[in-house]
Amino acid sequence: MPYKEREISKMYYTMGEVSAMFDVNQSLIRFYEKEFDVLSPKKNKKGNRYFTPEDIENLKIIFHLIRDKGYTLQGAKDHLKNNMGSSKDHQRVIDSLENLKNFLLEVRDEL
Repeated sequence: MPYKEREISKMYYTMGEVSAMFDVNQSLIRFYEKEFDVLSPKKNKKGNRYFTPEDIENLKIIFHLIRDKGYTLQGAKDHLKNNMGSSKDHQRVIDSLENLKNFLLEVRDEL
């Protein structure tokens, strides 16, 4: 079995990359940036936003709360304010389960 390839991660993601990653309009990400204090992308002199991996993780949590669990914006803000640590742990579990699912699907397709 070949060596396990290391996942390449970037230090910063552009707004276009993030909107493609979540399959949403850029305006929605800008709106969430204004609404949620946990999102704070870096901006260059031109005003272009650059998201760190931590910002991406926070966006995943926000999208999970709003899309999957059906929270309102205020409910998601309150949940993040009170349960940020458990939300990050919960998101890590979801990510690892999605990776495991993708791996198992690849194995099934190879058989």
